Amino acid sequence: MATVETKSKSEALKESLFLQHKNGCLTADDGFLREAETFCEGYKDFLNKGKTERLAAAQAAQLCEEHGFVPFDRNEAYAPGDKVYVLHRNKSLIAAVIGTEPIANGVNLVAAHIDSPRIDLKPNPLYEDAELALCKTHYYGGIKKYQWTALPLSLHGVVVKAGGEKLEVHLGDQEGEPRFVINDLLPHLATEQVKRTLNEGVKGEELNVLVGSYPFRDDKGSELIKLNILKLLHEKYGMVEKDFLSAELELVPAHAACDVGFDRSMVGGYGQDDRVCAYPGLMALLHTDTPKRTAVTILADREEIGSEGNTGLNSSFLPYFIDDLAAVQGTKGRHVLSRSVCLSADVNAAFDPTFPDVLDKRNASFLNHGVALMKYTGSRGKSGTSDASAELMGRVRSILDGAGLSWQVTELGKVDLGGGGTVAMFLANLDIDVVDIGVPVLSMHSPFEVTGKFDIYTAYKAFCAFFAAEL
Repeated sequence: MATVETKSKSEALKESLFLQHKNGCLTADDGFLREAETFCEGYKDFLNKGKTERLAAAQAAQLCEEHGFVPFDRNEAYAPGDKVYVLHRNKSLIAAVIGTEPIANGVNLVAAHIDSPRIDLKPNPLYEDAELALCKTHYYGGIKKYQWTALPLSLHGVVVKAGGEKLEVHLGDQEGEPRFVINDLLPHLATEQVKRTLNEGVKGEELNVLVGSYPFRDDKGSELIKLNILKLLHEKYGMVEKDFLSAELELVPAHAACDVGFDRSMVGGYGQDDRVCAYPGLMALLHTDTPKRTAVTILADREEIGSEGNTGLNSSFLPYFIDDLAAVQGTKGRHVLSRSVCLSADVNAAFDPTFPDVLDKRNASFLNHGVALMKYTGSRGKSGTSDASAELMGRVRSILDGAGLSWQVTELGKVDLGGGGTVAMFLANLDIDVVDIGVPVLSMHSPFEVTGKFDIYTAYKAFCAFFAAEL
């Protein structure tokens, strides 16, 4: 006869009183895990097609169109259930589903960013040295420079020629296309290099990308390698060297996103900070029909360098959009913003047992424990952050629990060691209630970041629940 296990008084009391953080895969049903697998196939496709902020914005706009969204017209009066979007300067996107409640009651906003650390070509990049053609670069965002050497790279961006013609450049992602590389020093000759600090192992001015070695053969003279490269660029794109001065050309890893692990439980790839939150935030909106409160997703540029510039969230393009929505309904944008709630959808550092000392394990996020809720980010004394109120934390907690989702609370590193910023403080400056929430990431800011499929799909479900919430 089977025996029935009974809990002791202390075990029962612990279960009711202790904070319980568990691996969500242990309690999720098989259907949820299958849905996560399917959802992440679309996510990997988004990563592969959107490796730069321009490409990600264009891909997001295409998905909006496919789901019935139309370009926003500030002079149009929209009814509940109408779906609109704005592609802002080809680098950011705002999309909205109009709710049944007056917009004066505020909106439910999910804000993510679609720029990622990368390598940009300098304005005057091309040169020849020792019979090799190379390009000078300037890295964008926080990177470990040594991670970007000896790595196949692809080139993406736009060039505006003298007459105003704009041409797109995409080279190195497709099978059979050439790729580019930043050379590193061989170990045999690196005696002095390895004495440098890790941060200076490869210096910024040493991130020179190799682009060619054949000389122009029909003439004599100097810089024949450079001449041959310019000849090829002129034949393919009609470019001359001066056109680099009005170009935005970015180098990103050429590899495709893929499954990671024997169990295929993780996604590996470039640019997951923050497209791993941008894609679920966008898809949650695309799958929202006639909410009570107007639902808005914004995918912004420039977060990795402080959200500055007119495509970042430290600009006015979000409040301008809200102003336009508000004006049609006879209210003011600032009143809408003051009654709005925002989930700042950004990633957090997942606990890595190889490097445990930089995180407070009791306040760290773990893969497969669900979305990571961050009351504040910042660094050393909460500098450079918004700090969500207890009231807002309570409301968001209720939404996640009500949807039966796995979630965890986290900080970004130990108090005196690290920290970082998100877009939350810029949204808070608009008098919006905002809290950070996102997907835990291993190897953040590297050319190959790793995330958990369970967490990615949980983020999507969390954003769906938020858009449906009555706040």
